[in-house]
Amino acid sequence: MIMRLGHIEIFVNEPLRSKEFYINILGFELIEIQHEKFVWLKQRESVILLRPGRNHIIHKTYQETDIAFVMYTDNIENALADLKSSNIEIKGSDGDGCYTFTDPDGNWIQLVDPSSKS
Repeated sequence: MIMRLGHIEIFVNEPLRSKEFYINILGFELIEIQHEKFVWLKQRESVILLRPGRNHIIHKTYQETDIAFVMYTDNIENALADLKSSNIEIKGSDGDGCYTFTDPDGNWIQLVDPSSKS
């Protein structure tokens, strides 16, 4: 039997509002909006679904969370500047060159330049 990852579902309070963050800040492309509440997005081969729901366990730090998303960049300084200019708060670091922030619903995201890792 072969299994493979299909897509990732992210539970957010208002998918139609949250899609703006994922498109304008993280660079995803809109695939489709189903039934005016399920938002399908893609970035290269990665597909996510923003669906109505609530993250009931909001953790104050990246290290406390149960799950997080990692975004890669080839220019960490420019990416950090773009986030800050969009009023996204960099909330910490999870090691050298691994910066952390959250989406509007409190889901944790780490930003890293994988080419800078030894």
